[in-house]
Amino acid sequence: MTRQQSAPNLYQSTPHTCPYLQGETAANLLIDPQFKVTPAMYDKLIRNGFRRNGAVYYRPHCPTCRQCQSVRIQVNKFVPGKSFRRIQTRNSDVAMELCALGFREEHFALYRAYQSQRHHGDSMDDPDPEKYQQFLARSQVETFMIELRIGRRLLAVSVLDHVADGLSAVYTFFDPAQARRSPGTLAILRQIELARSVEYNWLYLGYWIPDCEKMTYKTRFRPLEAFDSTAITWAHVC
Repeated sequence: MTRQQSAPNLYQSTPHTCPYLQGETAANLLIDPQFKVTPAMYDKLIRNGFRRNGAVYYRPHCPTCRQCQSVRIQVNKFVPGKSFRRIQTRNSDVAMELCALGFREEHFALYRAYQSQRHHGDSMDDPDPEKYQQFLARSQVETFMIELRIGRRLLAVSVLDHVADGLSAVYTFFDPAQARRSPGTLAILRQIELARSVEYNWLYLGYWIPDCEKMTYKTRFRPLEAFDSTAITWAHVC
């Protein structure tokens, strides 16, 4: 009987141009794709600053930069400020529904509309449903989706992973025509409520880059901690 490997081999990706910071070179530390990542292993990876893109588990490991930091919200201490409360009031007609992970044409159409406006012309703006499924509709760990709807109209979809001490937000996409509702922020607020309702401690929110303007919104969700890959510990950000 073959004994299963208890710890994965790690590989470094080929260096490439950083998509977030001008003039920087990016690289990732990758888990061996042949290694079967169990939910227990995924818990350890998340707690050590790794993230998931489909079946690829990675952590930034750039040659000259350490700005990419995995961040998490301490949900039981989060108190929404005035701007968040206004968004909640504006969206009081939005219902949330949990659903099983899987491919749905309605989701894919919303994803295409979102990518076409937010990432027009880049690798994310791809009409191939197979690539979408590899990215979001398949998982080796405990994953589910939430839908936000205005009546029957789909406003947003989030893909979330269960981990031992919280939820990990994999990706959210929404109707770009409904920007006035701040659907991206609303999705995070609903995720915080969901995590708190099941007595989780954390909502893992992906990577934050201090010098990337597009990611400054994450610091509005407080208390926020970031993983320091040098010290191998989580530290308070704001």
